[in-house]
Formats: sequence, C-alpha cells, structure tokens
Amino acid sequence: MADLSANFLGIKSPNPYWLASAPPTDKKYNVLRALEAGWGGVVWKTLGSQIKNVSSRYSSVDYNRTRMMGLNNIELISDRPLALNLREIAECVREFPDRAMIVSLMADNTRAKWHELIAQVEDTGAHGLELNFGCPHGMNERGMGAAVGQDPDIARMVVEWVMEKATIPVITKLTPNVHSVVPAGRAVVEGGSNGLSLINTIQSVTGVDLDTLVPNPNVAGQSVFGGYCGPAVKPIALKMLTTLRQDPVTARVPVSGIGGISTWKEAAEFLLLGASTVQVCTAVMKHGFRIIDDLCEGLSNWMDEKGFRTLNDFIGKSVPTLTQWEDLDLNHHLVARIDPAKCIRCGLCYIACEDASHQSIRLEYGKPYNTYTVVEPDCVGCNLCKLVCPVEPCITMVEQRRSEEYVNWAEFQRRGMPLNDH
Repeated sequence: MADLSANFLGIKSPNPYWLASAPPTDKKYNVLRALEAGWGGVVWKTLGSQIKNVSSRYSSVDYNRTRMMGLNNIELISDRPLALNLREIAECVREFPDRAMIVSLMADNTRAKWHELIAQVEDTGAHGLELNFGCPHGMNERGMGAAVGQDPDIARMVVEWVMEKATIPVITKLTPNVHSVVPAGRAVVEGGSNGLSLINTIQSVTGVDLDTLVPNPNVAGQSVFGGYCGPAVKPIALKMLTTLRQDPVTARVPVSGIGGISTWKEAAEFLLLGASTVQVCTAVMKHGFRIIDDLCEGLSNWMDEKGFRTLNDFIGKSVPTLTQWEDLDLNHHLVARIDPAKCIRCGLCYIACEDASHQSIRLEYGKPYNTYTVVEPDCVGCNLCKLVCPVEPCITMVEQRRSEEYVNWAEFQRRGMPLNDH
C-alpha cells in the first residue's frame, strides 16, 4: 500500500492534504473536527491586527449546473481576538501533535510588529509559519498582503525581518496578481524563506446583479474587487507552480500547492508539477471535511497502480515535460477518429469543426440517423472535437507521422516565407 506521509521542511503529516488558511481553519472547533476526520494538517487563518469583516462576503460563478465553479470572497484576516486564536492553536497542537500546524501571519509593515507576532505564535508550539503576501483586498491599504507580494524588494525585506526572529520553518505565500510569480519567489528565497506556497486568490469581479445593478457581493449597495478561488483557478495555479519549479533559485525550496484542488486527481497534478503538499479550501466549504477520505483513498489507489511507493517517487515528475513552443516536435501529428458505435449523433463535433476549426468532419444525412466521419487529410489534430464530445470514449486522437516535406512546408508557413524562395 502506498505511503501518503509527507515531510515538508521537517514538518511531518500523515498525508499531504492541509486545509488552507481560510474560514475552515479560523477556530479550534473547526480545526479539531478536521483533524479528527483525517486531514494531514492545517494552516490557521491569518493572524494580525484586529479587524472587522463585512457582510456579505462571498459570491460565486456557476457554470453548466455546477455550483461554485469559482468562489469570490472579500473576507479579510481573522477577526477574532489574537489571544483567543493563540490559546486555541496551542490546544490543537497538544491534541494532535502528529499533524502539521502552520500559522498564517500578516503583521503591520514594521520589523518590531513581525518579531512580536512571531514570538507569540512560536509560544503555541506551532510547527511553521506562513507569511500571507497574497491577500488581494482590504489589507493593501495598510501596506500588507498583495502590496508586499507584488513588490519583490519589499517582500525580501519583510522575509529578512522574519528570519531574524523565527526559529521554526517559514513558508511565504505568493500572490498570483502579478505578471510572474518568479521575481517575488526569488526575492523571498534569497531573503531566507524556507519554503513557498501558492496561489493566493486572484482579484476578480464575479458578476453584477441585474436587479440591483451592484456587483456581487453586495455590502449596503457597494462592492469591491474580491479574491477568486475554486476549481476555475486550477490551470493558473498549475502554471505558476511550474514556473517556480523550473527556476533555479525557487527550485531550491519546497512548495505547498494551492488553487482549485477538489479531488485526488487534482492533488496528483499539483504533486506531479512539483508541490510537496497541497492545500484545500473551497472544496471543503462546498462538501465538508469528510472529503478527506476520498482524497486519500483515490491518491493511494493511483499510486499503487503506477507503482509509486511514496510521494517523493513522483513529486515533480511532470515538470521536465513542459518546454518552449519552439522545442515541440513538428513531426508529431494526430488525427481524430470517431467510433460510430459510441456516437450519439449530437453533432457537436461537426459544429465545432465546421464553425471554429478546419472543416474536417463530414456530415452525411441519412435515415434513421446522420453519420459523422473525419476527413483525415484535412484534420490538423487540434483536439477540439474530442473536447466538445459528451461521450468521452467516442472520439480518439490517433498519431500519424507527417512527411519531412510537410514539416518543411509548415515551418516556412509559420515564418511567413514562400517555398519558391528556398
């Protein structure tokens, strides 16, 4: 049986699944129930200066009958008294010493405030600190959150302050609200951060209420840009994670992956692209703590099927397969094949190819039903027909090697040069 245990900077947990810093980790009651359910660890909701949160706080994007495909929040850090949070953290550590207890922090932008907060948190027995350099709203005005994470020089300076005081591992949480996470990632690693986590939420507006004409969420007739998370952000998170693993500086430290993880498959994707642990939030807000059973069972079964005994056997294994476009094989060519026995004659493949691709699917009207076939010489192997097909095994992509003559022609076309000039 696969071993799911994780070791992140010496912080051990029985599985790689941590609850992300968010409402599910803002009090002892929630955290104990999560750990009893089997979660490997938690990142306690961000501590800092006392604040007051607003009502309402959430909005979402639904798609194709899926609720909360994307979740938007305008909630700030913990609004509970610092002393209460610290006491409850210590109590949770005593009850579950074998689970990872990371505490998220966001101090006022001074060395003294960071040092004071770090000392208070370390007294709880917590195993690590996560610096919140990503909160995309509210805290920016105080020179915190994304205001730090978007400026590599400030981020490096704050990490250096933290490392002067911290005696337990420090993880820096990066903001995705930048062109690239690599400059800030490099800066905090050079400043001494022991690890990284990403992504935090993405600034967003989920929509406008067409009755009130106010964007969601509505706070007494006004709204603000919120932080977007949930399944919709996973592709962005995976891209940013991979750029950190490909960079020689940021690749020196482990990364805890965050962003749209709802199933064990998505967790496996993050691990394959270099995450050492994964953090989950929106899926728990939608389905509850018990999803940990499926997350662990699914990952364990997949590892057994692949012959992976430990997480380290496959962490980062997919990173080398992501390259530059210029390095891709122009000889590699696929064509679509439609299995008539599985086809339900919906016509979606034909519509997509005819209107938005390369007109390489032939529609033949007939009785009792129409038929669809691929004109292989015209098929460019774009994969669109397979993606829109509602019957997953109906359309397959079959490899066909193209001739060298065709490849040369394709290269000339790509460069905009006529063949007769060469």
